[in-house]
Amino acid sequence: MTLIKVKNIRKEWNGIPLFADVSFEIFEGERVLLFGRNGIGKTTLLQGLLGRYSFEGGTVAYGLPTEEWGVLDQQLDIRSDVSALEYVLSGSAEAAALKRRLEELSRRLQESDGGDAAAVGEYGEVYEHYLQLDGYGWEAKAEKCLNQLKLHPAEWSLPYRQLSGGQKTRVQLAALLARQPKLLVLDEPTNHLDEATMIWLEEWVRNYPGTVLYVSHDRTFIDRTATAVLELSSHGCRRYPGAYKQYREQKEVEARTLAVQFKKQEQEKEKLLESIRRYAEWFQQAHRAAGQNDFLRAKSKKNVSRLHAKEASLERLQMNRVELPQAAPKLSMKLESEDFQGDTLAAMSGIRCAYGSGPDLLENFHLTLRRGDRLAVLGPNGAGKSTLLKLIAGIIEPAGGELRLHPRTKVGYFAQELDDLPLASTILDSLLELPGMTQTEARTILGCFMFPREDVFKRIGDLSLGEKCRVAFLRLYFGRANLLVLDEPTNYLDIDTRERVEEALAAYPGGLVIVSHDRYLHTKVASRLLLLERGREPQFYPGTYEEYAAKERSTVLTPEEQSREGELQVLELRLARLMHSESSGSEAANRELMAEIVSLQRAIRELR
Repeated sequence: MTLIKVKNIRKEWNGIPLFADVSFEIFEGERVLLFGRNGIGKTTLLQGLLGRYSFEGGTVAYGLPTEEWGVLDQQLDIRSDVSALEYVLSGSAEAAALKRRLEELSRRLQESDGGDAAAVGEYGEVYEHYLQLDGYGWEAKAEKCLNQLKLHPAEWSLPYRQLSGGQKTRVQLAALLARQPKLLVLDEPTNHLDEATMIWLEEWVRNYPGTVLYVSHDRTFIDRTATAVLELSSHGCRRYPGAYKQYREQKEVEARTLAVQFKKQEQEKEKLLESIRRYAEWFQQAHRAAGQNDFLRAKSKKNVSRLHAKEASLERLQMNRVELPQAAPKLSMKLESEDFQGDTLAAMSGIRCAYGSGPDLLENFHLTLRRGDRLAVLGPNGAGKSTLLKLIAGIIEPAGGELRLHPRTKVGYFAQELDDLPLASTILDSLLELPGMTQTEARTILGCFMFPREDVFKRIGDLSLGEKCRVAFLRLYFGRANLLVLDEPTNYLDIDTRERVEEALAAYPGGLVIVSHDRYLHTKVASRLLLLERGREPQFYPGTYEEYAAKERSTVLTPEEQSREGELQVLELRLARLMHSESSGSEAANRELMAEIVSLQRAIRELR
């Protein structure tokens, strides 16, 4: 069954073409990646399919109404007072409205000490309707989904807008998990997620009973979930079966085939041009030699016929000419470092660091960074990864312990928030401030970082996140640091640019400390790993990320944890039975039922 059929759609921004002649189909049960460079219009295309933007041309046919779609947005605009739990509950609009009404009536009854007869009557009617809709079952399902996404109950009541990027993504995923729509549209679903949540998401998407259309730059996630790739370009859209690895293999085969065809055509063109030149010379010579002799003049015209035949062959060749694809701009970057003859770049001993009034993120922590180190720091969100990088970079001071840098150590720091950039400067001016930098040299370097022509006059504060990332790397390029401390360096880059960054980091002669959710980056660059988890001792893994990921890691529960898990299962089973029990006729019995449900929910939350 075809769920979406797109034919020759076109989109423009302020009269400037974004993409055109885009045609594709999405079939039931597929996991389709919408792929393309940053700025090509992937999010715009998704928004157009959702009816939020109109297209300037073409048609879109739907086999499924958009009400049955589920959407994960990069930027979700909701009221400031909506909590995380309320957002998930809003997946059932009718149940959410009835729940709000019950809460309003309950407040009225408390204020009037039960003396508001109208409120009592309406409360009974709304409550009965809520039971018929299985409203408490929906509440339990919403809470279960939030728990599955590792959101603590204390976070459920927080306004959605106040949550971190990772928390917002998990709340949206919990809402989708609860609803189970037939078609999922996910825009960058892996953004800000830690490894454990990403692995859960991969499994969920892979086994989802419906259809999934998504945009992502996480190559591991794509390889583990996609069944097809739609490559969007400014002049159309091409479909490739399989995931990212298969897509790359097919693109390489295409490139080789085109190169062979192009070479053959160029050779055939040279032969035809040579034949045309030769026949033209023969005709001119024979025509001059024939003079006024009609017989010789007629004979010379045979060469003209052959000349015209070769010209026709050349015209046909030009009409069917194979064009090599125009190479898209690529990042060209080589990171260099100051000469460093020593062994140890930095050493941390007995480091203690806390965040706010909570428990220590790091306690009695030791770390030595040597020349040539490639250290990847792994762990869930909140484990202290970014804090550790800020300590090494000297951005913050430890509460205890000592950090010693070699006198020749020069640290280059990349902040994931990109908040240390000169936002008021233009890209070109930020370079011209460097001693001895000329306009010509600056333009050449900016071209290597994919800032051509008029782009160099853009104000840094007006750039996209991907462009700001390239500016941040530009600053590292000139820093000549021998220890790079990188916090999510590839977060906002497209796949092609990520691969260029990986090549530059792999060839970098200095030391590296990297925090990233990009598992491909760790695979290509890291030579040892540091595993951080709040409440546990830091662990060093002396090997590559590939070896770490392949190693069997099982969780053994303590007797206390096993007991708690068993008790939790009993309570959840009891709650499920109560949720689906038939409502009795009496008001008192229904109130008792509701009180027991609330008590069970509270006990379950305490055990989780």
